[in-house]
Order: sequence, then structure tokens, then C-alpha cells
Amino acid sequence: MSALKPQTPVPVDITVHSTTRALQLDYDNGASYKISFELMRVYSPSAEVQGHGPGQEVLQTGKRDVQIVQLDPVGNYAVQPTFSDGHSSGIFSWEYLHFLCTQQEALWVQYEERLSKAGLTRDSEMKARASGACASH
Repeated sequence: MSALKPQTPVPVDITVHSTTRALQLDYDNGASYKISFELMRVYSPSAEVQGHGPGQEVLQTGKRDVQIVQLDPVGNYAVQPTFSDGHSSGIFSWEYLHFLCTQQEALWVQYEERLSKAGLTRDSEMKARASGACASH
């Protein structure tokens, strides 16, 4: 993993809020963000969600009530959450977390549009993976 970019904000405190299902990130410049576990889960940087290339993304549904049951540090550049649905392969770099926090509104709109095009809702059950899908995830 390459070194952090000089402009990459690094949180000085991270709090898991189970009741409100949000991860709070506080920065030394006074900025503070809360990002929902659901948004983190549906935009997980894992291959299971993102695929192995453009167009291979897997639309996530049924994640409204997902919890973070464990949050592990990864070196000094990221955290790796374990979600209550068993998903634990996404490594969230500081840069990616900051992106999710600062782009939440646009990401929600994009997610809702993808759901609508697929004829699904946030609460739809996840469909079984098609054959030929990456079996390692």
C-alpha cells in the first residue's frame, strides 16, 4: 500500500454508534462526520460489492438495519469493519471514508437511482449470486 497522500485527512477519533447505526469520524481541524452503516455496507470497497472491474458491481439491498459488530484497524491507513450480515472483506482507507462522508448525499441519490432502475428498494432481499460469480468472496 502506498503512503497516504498529504491531503488525506486522518481521523483522530472514531466512534461506533450502534443505536443510530452510524460511524462518527472526528478530525483535528474540528470537522466531524457521521456515516450510516448502511451506506458503508452498500458502498463497501470489497470485491464482493465492487466486483473486479467496471460494470461488475453488485447492487446491495436489505442493509438498512445492518450493524458494525467489530471494527479493526488496518495499519495506520484504514479500518476493516465486520458487519452483522457477515460481510468483513472491505478495507476502508482514510481517504475512502472521507470520500463517503463528504459525498453522502450524492451517493444516496446514486444508490436510489440504481435501485429504481433494477426495480428494487433498500429493503429488497439480496438475490442469490449468479453462477460464475467470484466464489472467493
